[in-house]
Amino acid sequence: MAELSKKRPEFRNINALTDLTTYRLPAAGIVSILHRISGLIMFILLPLVIWMFDLTVSSEISFARFSSIFHVGIGGVILKLFCLALLWAYLHHFIAGLRHLWMDVNHHAVEKKTGQATAKGVLVLSVLLTVVLGAKLFGLY
Repeated sequence: MAELSKKRPEFRNINALTDLTTYRLPAAGIVSILHRISGLIMFILLPLVIWMFDLTVSSEISFARFSSIFHVGIGGVILKLFCLALLWAYLHHFIAGLRHLWMDVNHHAVEKKTGQATAKGVLVLSVLLTVVLGAKLFGLY
């Protein structure tokens, strides 16, 4: 009879206006959200990718024109930033996708501790590779 009088825990949805600033999302949740965002970025920037591909393979003249676009004032910098966003989106989506495939194949990887560790690895690796390739894009080496 004591179990019947015990109050059950009450769960509620979070309020986007008041609770989001105090809610601490785990690394796996951040990777999941960023995986969706990176997919959306790749989809939205798909016309840019098709345009760049078309310019690079059409002829030598169009390739030279495409290469010169990257070196022209603020327009070149904006194009490089779009390419950097696309680069991050691809790298993050690819690495997070490999993580999900590995978790599907290896059922022991679904544990909380392993999931958090691999999520942090995805975040670090995608940002590190983006910085290295972004430095190449901006001509730092």
